[in-house]
Amino acid sequence: MINNNGGPPFRDYREIKRNDMIEGLIMNMITPIELISAVIDGMASRKFGRIVNITSLSVKMPMEGLDLSSGARAGLTAYLAGITPQFAQHNVTINNILPGLFDTDRLKNSTKQSAIKSGRKESEIIIERSNSIPAKRFGTASEFGETCTFLCSVQAGYITGQNILIDGGRFSHTF
Repeated sequence: MINNNGGPPFRDYREIKRNDMIEGLIMNMITPIELISAVIDGMASRKFGRIVNITSLSVKMPMEGLDLSSGARAGLTAYLAGITPQFAQHNVTINNILPGLFDTDRLKNSTKQSAIKSGRKESEIIIERSNSIPAKRFGTASEFGETCTFLCSVQAGYITGQNILIDGGRFSHTF
């Protein structure tokens, strides 16, 4: 099972209203938990299951304008950390992929919005964003897909409870 929900739109935290918060939590925390709850016992009884949640680099490195998304996804991550160990003995793994900047429609839309808001050219923002990544480029759908495929494979049975960063080295850390 792969959970991949679009996040709440970029917005200043001052613009976020109570209903926005509830909707963000439902989209990025509650719905994935409900979906996992619906399938995990069956996976355990069959002695095989792979669950991959697509969260965000913002879980580890909050980004301005993604406050609601970051909080909801961090909540999902923390919630699942508590139940993951119970299922490892049944060959059911739960992992999270935390993507950084990937060449997607969401990135293109946010670049366009940033350009409009700042009065700059989209090409300038693209260069600035890609230069903020040690790899000096955005990730590709293929790189993302191959990582997800591996986490769903038999060969990944000993990887569980992990937050896999795919960010071109953007989040600098030791642990």
